[in-house]
Amino acid sequence: MPLVEITLVEGRRPEQIRALLAEVHAAVHRAIGAPEASIRVVVREVPATHWSAGGVTLAERAATAKETKP
Repeated sequence: MPLVEITLVEGRRPEQIRALLAEVHAAVHRAIGAPEASIRVVVREVPATHWSAGGVTLAERAATAKETKP
């Protein structure tokens, strides 16, 4: 039973998440021939304040980018 876990910063529309689930499911089926009923795909959405890169949260990075736009 293949299990694919995807972690994203929150903020996408439900239709986008549903499309991602469908595309990943189809890709796993094509790539390894797993029975469709056995494929599991989990999407976790994390707040931008709970995800950091280089010691800066994505929320802080977005705020800084917004401040420096002309």
